[in-house]
Amino acid sequence: QVQLMESGGGLVQPGGSLTLSCAASGDISTVNAMGWYRQAPGKERELVAGQTIGGQTTYHDSVKGRFTISRDNARNTLYLQMNNLKPEDTAVYYCTAPAWGWGQGTQVTVSS
Repeated sequence: QVQLMESGGGLVQPGGSLTLSCAASGDISTVNAMGWYRQAPGKERELVAGQTIGGQTTYHDSVKGRFTISRDNARNTLYLQMNNLKPEDTAVYYCTAPAWGWGQGTQVTVSS
């Protein structure tokens, strides 16, 4: 079973940046789609960003222009670059691939 492991979360001030990483124990170069979701306390998990194997991307309206999803097939790693972070971005962020399930999540807290 391929495992996904997120890292890079933490506490950051509003306006700051973080880069999340999702390391896969398997080959991601043939994975049709991968994505980042987040779940804030008391809210449902929502799609933040997704990317297909062809490079097409989709973003939640609230993060367009601030977040960028990318993948490094050589490192079997998915990234989420997050800029101009806002308090409402506070959540646990999860990496996912349809065939592999979910990682354990990484906490992002945006607060002054």
